[in-house]
Amino acid sequence: MASPFGPLVLTDEGGLITRLSWGGEGDDETPLLLEAAAQLADYFAGRRRVFDLPLAFLPGLNGAVQRAMCAIPMGEVRTYGDLSKALGAPAQAIGQACGSNPIPILIPCHRILSATGLGGFSAPGGVETKVALLKHEGAASLLI
Repeated sequence: MASPFGPLVLTDEGGLITRLSWGGEGDDETPLLLEAAAQLADYFAGRRRVFDLPLAFLPGLNGAVQRAMCAIPMGEVRTYGDLSKALGAPAQAIGQACGSNPIPILIPCHRILSATGLGGFSAPGGVETKVALLKHEGAASLLI
């Protein structure tokens, strides 16, 4: 699907969204992928604040971090330290879980910042894309 950040490719398996990739091409048009593309289009158009899609969460700490990220409302941010305290895991492990998120945007890893700055972001454009997503969500005033 087209996005303000270039093409995005969604993948589903077993009735769950399993991946959102930056760039590339996809040719599947399952009902779930069509719904996910429609919800993302509404998000980018400013008509959607919450996604309602079945997502494949990873096991263990990564899955716990993914669920914590999904609980952050649009327009808000948290730090790696916030999630570290909430989940009882080292901040470095939280950062690694954020960086391994296979479903960015839908699982909003861009809403996680470091205590001293933006932190990283694995999308093309890196932190510039992260900042653009946060501005789109109205969180620009929260940026460090």
